Amino acid sequence: MKVEETKINGVKILTPSIHNDSRGSFFETFKSTVFSSYGLPNIFPQDNQVRSKHNVLRGLHYQLNQPQGKLVQVIVGSILDVAVDIRVGSPTFGKYHAEEISAKNKKIFYIPEGFAHGYVVISEFSIVLYKCTNVYDPEDEYGIKWDDPDLNIKWGISLPILNDKDDNLPYLQDQKCLPSY
Repeated sequence: MKVEETKINGVKILTPSIHNDSRGSFFETFKSTVFSSYGLPNIFPQDNQVRSKHNVLRGLHYQLNQPQGKLVQVIVGSILDVAVDIRVGSPTFGKYHAEEISAKNKKIFYIPEGFAHGYVVISEFSIVLYKCTNVYDPEDEYGIKWDDPDLNIKWGISLPILNDKDDNLPYLQDQKCLPSY
């Protein structure tokens, strides 16, 4: 597995070693010993799977008391996945990294705890699978509006499909609860 650093400390792109033969292909998406050797978490107590249609935007979400690092992969379709550093005091506070991940490129995106996370579906539909470093607590859910002008995220879409909750999230500057660096 190839592990690439991004410009934001802790956010990583993982590209598995793919083994192809006449039957198809095989690759490891998670191996605790490999993850430990790269300083990545190796315990993920929750897995989630999400199916969405084209132009659906989910996020930007984060948890504060039970923060979730996320290991995201796409098993059908493609998404533009975004991690935003919201750790107060971080040298990259308010910066983001966006990465296209897809069933075709097989990249895996690691977003550490202390980051807001969201994605938009750029294929006809997608199935996204992600592991979390903590279990989800609905009482500990926060979010940032997807089109925050201070973040200026290049989503590649102007009219996403949103749920009411995501459409009414506050901007980063209006957040009252953020993690520390």
